[in-house]
Amino acid sequence: MTKQSDKTNKSGPDMIYRSFLDRHIFALPKCTKCNQFHFFPRVVCPYCGEFELEWLAISGKGEVYSTTTIYRKPERGGDYNVCLITLDEGPRMMSRIEDIDAKLVNIGDKVTARIINDDDEPFVVFTPSKEAS
Repeated sequence: MTKQSDKTNKSGPDMIYRSFLDRHIFALPKCTKCNQFHFFPRVVCPYCGEFELEWLAISGKGEVYSTTTIYRKPERGGDYNVCLITLDEGPRMMSRIEDIDAKLVNIGDKVTARIINDDDEPFVVFTPSKEAS
């Protein structure tokens, strides 16, 4: 993990998170008191109530905690998955797994984050890791 500082005019945890994604950096706030990362970004640590947080780039590696397949007709975009991912740094986040059939995603699968843009909005999706599950 590499410490990153945010030197932009943007304020608020959601804007800071977005500014990192704009630069293709997956970073989350970490509490300086209890050393816990948390997602979704907020101004106070949800574990200990501390206000002193630092933003750090994270590995982007994680594991599928839960998954479901949303079934759609092919003309409406086809099936996709919605997953809860446990990041190696601790927090969980909702996303989707790409580059794999939605029905083949399993609990326990190792995944790696990737930042993509849709309509000029950056967000995090995951792909299957090269590592064995």
